[in-house]
Amino acid sequence: MADHKALIESAVGGDEEALSELLSAHAGPLRARLVGTIAPQWKTLVDEDDVLQVTFLEAFLRIATFENRGEGAFLAWLTRIAQNNLKDAIRGLQRAKRPDPRKRVGNGGNEESYVGLVEVIGMTLTTPSMHAAKGEMIRALDQALDRLPEDYRRVIRMYDLEGTPIEDVARELGRSAGAVYMLRARAHERLASELGGQSQFFSKSS
Repeated sequence: MADHKALIESAVGGDEEALSELLSAHAGPLRARLVGTIAPQWKTLVDEDDVLQVTFLEAFLRIATFENRGEGAFLAWLTRIAQNNLKDAIRGLQRAKRPDPRKRVGNGGNEESYVGLVEVIGMTLTTPSMHAAKGEMIRALDQALDRLPEDYRRVIRMYDLEGTPIEDVARELGRSAGAVYMLRARAHERLASELGGQSQFFSKSS
């Protein structure tokens, strides 16, 4: 492997080959940190490789924010992302056993499903006349969704807006149910971030 510090500098600067090399080198150590952290009852629905896949996707999206604070910093950064992903996977699987209607939006992609999605991701609508603004709000949401990575966008559209069962979403994406919940959590975060700039329609819930 090339000089570690140089690779990190290149990766942070946008060199995807350098980042790929870094992730490949850290896959084994990161996986080792995850072994034994998944409870037996969830092992058939999510495993360490699921967590690594989503973590590496998020690493590509967030690498510009990484601050190199010395030896071990990159693995520590990846570990935090992986741990958060695993927590979201388990949380999603647990909720699936006792569904919260506010967390499952799907109404076939109609107006109500879009309004529900805004609430689920922790945003509120700022426009007083909701009826008049629905069309514009939906267009703004669709535009924000189109800016998300493909898997993030597909998870929200299929699961949140269309009401597709998690098993079918997982099969369509070629991932486990646990991985879908990880993708959904990250997708919600990124969608909220995208919508934060659409101040004429959306604001953060207090």
